[in-house]
Amino acid sequence: MTARTDQEIAPQRYRAVAGRYYEEFTTGDVYEHRPGRTISQQDNVWFTLLTMNTHPLHFDEEYAAGTEFGRPLVASPLTVAMLVGMSVSDVSQRAIANLGWKEIRLTAPVFPGDTLYGESEVIEKRESRSRPDAGIVTVKTTGKNQDGVVVCVFERSMLIPKQPDPTPHQSGD
Repeated sequence: MTARTDQEIAPQRYRAVAGRYYEEFTTGDVYEHRPGRTISQQDNVWFTLLTMNTHPLHFDEEYAAGTEFGRPLVASPLTVAMLVGMSVSDVSQRAIANLGWKEIRLTAPVFPGDTLYGESEVIEKRESRSRPDAGIVTVKTTGKNQDGVVVCVFERSMLIPKQPDPTPHQSGD
């Protein structure tokens, strides 16, 4: 199912709408996240500084040249963060909360200059036992580089609201 991209709020006036309600997810659906994102060495250095990741493989070109990779690697959490960010408009724009990530696998190195593309498959959905106005949606996100090589795979679960009741509630007069 495709999410609406806009809604008419007045004659000839539209507002962007992003995200999906719980009912709009179907197990087995796959969302391709676009556009892709090219990761620069500047992105990588900033991320290592922000997160205090001091491994020289990410920001010391001379050190990295002496490794089996021969050049700096993108910090793994940056790869995951970019893929999560890419998926927001498709799977979690309306989320009440992220409930967790699991089975994060980094299957190939990512280098500065690589472009990441992501896609998420809905692998499970169920109604919330504690919140009748929401459900839990679990997706498997796969990240590939510009050559189609899978570089990262993980599962993420989110608490997603159900669609609001379209009929206004009437008070008992």
